Amino acid sequence: MLECFYSIQGEGTHSGKPAFFIRLAGCNVNCHWCDVKESWSVDDKQYISINQIMNKVKKAKTNFVVITGGEPLLYNLDLLTKELKKLNKKIHLETSGTQPLSGSFDWICFSPKKFKKPLDEFYKVSDELKIVVCNRSDFKWAESHAQLLKKKSSLFLQPEWSVEKKVNPLIFDYIKENPKWKLSLQIHKLLGVD
Repeated sequence: MLECFYSIQGEGTHSGKPAFFIRLAGCNVNCHWCDVKESWSVDDKQYISINQIMNKVKKAKTNFVVITGGEPLLYNLDLLTKELKKLNKKIHLETSGTQPLSGSFDWICFSPKKFKKPLDEFYKVSDELKIVVCNRSDFKWAESHAQLLKKKSSLFLQPEWSVEKKVNPLIFDYIKENPKWKLSLQIHKLLGVD
């Protein structure tokens, strides 16, 4: 695990909700624009017990837990989510979909990346599709993924933070022409919070 913290969900459908975050270390995608590059590597000091995680979760005044990374599905999440369910937590997964699904979730945010092909199973189970937009070609790429969804899912376009001033107008225009999409902003960054 890289870190656990209590904050506000900053993006997507659940934006603005208080959430307890469990950020797992390790990533097999390594996006060049990643804002949590420290999550890419894993060392022995990062391993903690599920009991230690549960003790931290119990202190947070929310029933909403977000498991994120890196890529959290590099690990089998069955036991972690089972223990969170015992605490009556609503569990949200943020994944690139490159690893097999494990664990039990109330909400899955699927955010495929161009750098590593996702597994087909995520088009069947995801509640939310979030595409990070860096340039104009990302809209066509976003549509190609939206067409594969088997479940009615929320569709989000999110500006890549380092170029957001450049791509925001493109995203606004695209959403106005294609209203099935919504805008996801990283409000935690705009507010300067974790």
